[in-house]
Amino acid sequence: MTADPALDAPRLKPPGTYVHAAARWCVRPLVSTAVTPNHLTTLRLASGFAAAGAFALGARPWDVVGGILFVLSAFLDRADGELARISGKTSPGGHTYDLLSDAISNVIAFIAIGIGLSHGPLGASALVMGVIAGGAIAAIFWLVQLLENAGSAFSGAAGFDPDDALFIVGPAAWFGFLVPLLYAAAIAAPVFLVYALFKLRGRKGARDPQR
Repeated sequence: MTADPALDAPRLKPPGTYVHAAARWCVRPLVSTAVTPNHLTTLRLASGFAAAGAFALGARPWDVVGGILFVLSAFLDRADGELARISGKTSPGGHTYDLLSDAISNVIAFIAIGIGLSHGPLGASALVMGVIAGGAIAAIFWLVQLLENAGSAFSGAAGFDPDDALFIVGPAAWFGFLVPLLYAAAIAAPVFLVYALFKLRGRKGARDPQR
């Protein structure tokens, strides 16, 4: 007799954040269906590309659409992992696919925001800031993965993870604050990247034997 994965859910570690808790609640009905975590990851990636396409148009109505799609895409990033955990359908390949989809979706969103805003008063500087923010975010994802492999990741607090800050892209798009968001991302992402580099260096230094 095969155990129902859903019956094992109560013995799972509780979700660490509010967003993960909401995602677990949403995907629980999918455990006994043919829907797999990779299906949700693919939908996450597709909605991420759609959000980027909307942002790149640089028109106010499309910014609102892009914000909605970005929030949906970010939520699906939590949902695929929760479905994998409560259904027992975890795999190294699925984890890698999830990480790549996450990085790509976030990076192209900021580059696309830069493209869209370059049609306005900021001109080419918006595109430059978008590329800076996107490039720094890509490097941050790579470093975070290295830190996780080294046993030293960034932990959340009070029900939030550091990357939950990306959800602010949605409200910023809805209420017309993409310009200050782009400025903030172009500054904050490189600063956080430097912090992550120092944390990785410190972690490796602590593991090296004394000479």
